[in-house]
Amino acid sequence: MVEKEVKIELETGLQARPAAQFVQEANRYSSHLFLEKDGKKINAKSIMGLMSLAITHGETVKLIADGPDEETALNDLVQFVTNK
Repeated sequence: MVEKEVKIELETGLQARPAAQFVQEANRYSSHLFLEKDGKKINAKSIMGLMSLAITHGETVKLIADGPDEETALNDLVQFVTNK
């Protein structure tokens, strides 16, 4: 299992379209992927879970990956929220 704290750099945060794109990206991996904010942990492959966190620009969240492609998944998802 790997995890990383990351600051959301997306202009709109993870709302609407970026949230859907993030979930689509997360579903490319076989690892279990989670996002944690303010003590609430959700499945990163669930659009409803992701929207429930209401993540905005500048907030810090923890990305967690556990599985066979955890390193790649974590790195790609960190890239998604910091450089897009």
